[in-house]
Amino acid sequence: MTTTTPAREITYAEAKVEALLEIMREDDRVCLIGSFFLGLSPRRVLLEALKKEFPARVFDPPISEAANCGLAVGAAMAGLRPILDLTTASFIFHGFPQVVNEAANAHYMTGGQVRVPVIFHLLHGIRGGGAAQHSHSPQAMLWNTPGLLIVLPSTPRDVKGLLKAAAASENPTVFVDHVKLFEVKGLVAEGGAPIALGSAEVKRRGKDVTVVATSLMVQRVLEAADELAGSGPDIEIVDLRTLVPLDRGTVLESVRKTGRLVVVDECHRSCGVAAEIAAIVADEGFGFLKAPIKRVTTLDVPVPFSRPLEEYIEVSKKKVIDAVLEVTR
Repeated sequence: MTTTTPAREITYAEAKVEALLEIMREDDRVCLIGSFFLGLSPRRVLLEALKKEFPARVFDPPISEAANCGLAVGAAMAGLRPILDLTTASFIFHGFPQVVNEAANAHYMTGGQVRVPVIFHLLHGIRGGGAAQHSHSPQAMLWNTPGLLIVLPSTPRDVKGLLKAAAASENPTVFVDHVKLFEVKGLVAEGGAPIALGSAEVKRRGKDVTVVATSLMVQRVLEAADELAGSGPDIEIVDLRTLVPLDRGTVLESVRKTGRLVVVDECHRSCGVAAEIAAIVADEGFGFLKAPIKRVTTLDVPVPFSRPLEEYIEVSKKKVIDAVLEVTR
């Protein structure tokens, strides 16, 4: 007799805390450096359960990103499995020497003798009034550094499963969240198994156009697909879930079916995630295409503090719909 694990509808924030609790209960090498994983209160109170259950393994260091990244990398090399919360993604720039020049290279440069099982946690993207120093999406820059895994969940189920997989990995991982996802609700299985890194998911089946997205943009594309349903092109949505490893096969198979591609991503347009996905499909799947590839991205300017200007440069549902209609015209 088989039994199914019950699923409950919970928020993205709740699913992330559940994952952290389960990870720390299963492995006493895991520690949290920084406890701002859910942004500002009232969500932050969810983390009190972690602090109460693991008082010696959850701590808030002084604000020094370079030092904290070095601390986490060293702890990982010494046998712990730290999860470092850098809060706003822009702050990782202060720790770049430790992240991209130490953590990413250590295994290769020691001939496999050193492993760095650390997670760097970031909150990326345009959040409303964050301005130029608090609104970066640096995942494309990090993708240009071999040796780092890069994870971008978009749903409660995915954040729980992918965080568990990242925590079990022997590789340094950049775990990229978006604060605007925290209140998104979805079904999550009790317990919940890890989701294999490098496995994209088709979030919606369609026949007319493939739309590839990550993180918050998946939710934005789902909204666009709902608006077009019944009267517009039938959208197939591919959620990459991880950039490294990258599931090229799912993307190419979808484009083979639909013949059209729109890539939606919150990185800037030049040298961003959308640019790389477009290049891969142009290189490996050009013969599938019935129309030019379209990219919907943040414009190539510093993110302004002004909300009207911010809205002008960011990805919107309307911009996604316009791109879909253009490639299917």
